[in-house]
Amino acid sequence: MVQTLLLGAHMSIEGGIYRAFERGALAGCSTLQIFLKSSNQWKAKALCEDDRTLYRAAQMRTGINPVVAHSSYLINLASPEPALWERSVEAFIVELERANYLSIPCIVLHPGAHMGAGENEGIARVAKALAQALARVPPPIRILLENTAGQGSSLGHSIEQLAAILDKIRDAERIGICLDTCHLFAAGYDIRDEKGFLKTIGTVDRLIGMSRIGAFHLNDCKKELGSRVDRHEHIGRGLIGLEGFRALVNDERFVRVPKILETPKGKDLKEDKINLATLRSLLN
Repeated sequence: MVQTLLLGAHMSIEGGIYRAFERGALAGCSTLQIFLKSSNQWKAKALCEDDRTLYRAAQMRTGINPVVAHSSYLINLASPEPALWERSVEAFIVELERANYLSIPCIVLHPGAHMGAGENEGIARVAKALAQALARVPPPIRILLENTAGQGSSLGHSIEQLAAILDKIRDAERIGICLDTCHLFAAGYDIRDEKGFLKTIGTVDRLIGMSRIGAFHLNDCKKELGSRVDRHEHIGRGLIGLEGFRALVNDERFVRVPKILETPKGKDLKEDKINLATLRSLLN
């Protein structure tokens, strides 16, 4: 199981997207997550055939697969401001196209913040935006909505909210979810032990469907259960502790689901190496 478990981390694309594979291999990743461009800028230089060739060669050389993409933090598909909403939709479509160009199978997206317009209106805007994006960008790219900690007016902090968005999308095969452990805990889901983890997954299965879990973000949490504050911590050093992660990595239903670290790190990737080793040590 150690060999087949898909464990990795978010890697920098500084110097070219293909460089993420070198960093991932150095850290000991079997999967990884990347941004498709700068996460804090709207525009990006168009990808060319050289970019794709270098990317494919690096992936073949390292054997790291699959790659999960993460969308820009600027995108807010729940925005009540028409200009920001339209800009967000167009930016997200570009990211979907970039993912398809590189044969990346899925992209993680924060649902967005309703900015005071209310949960129902925000959910409707997200669903409308996703429907437009899926209509304009062909398969195989798949969207994974990420649960959130619930800071401010952000949507997706409850499994019910994620389900409400998904229920409005006709093209169900192309949209799933990414579960972030820190966000679950901060939003009030007690996953500190196997019982709590299984209860939470049971709720996901009942409301959304287990098969729609396309990725996990593995992060411990610095803040208390239900704090609604998103602060990632190293595995086993936060308030979730090791037992919840032990339950997750040993759940055979998720062996082939990518599990990605988003914990603090330095340039030498020492922290990623330690966190990955900790997770692998939890395997039965």
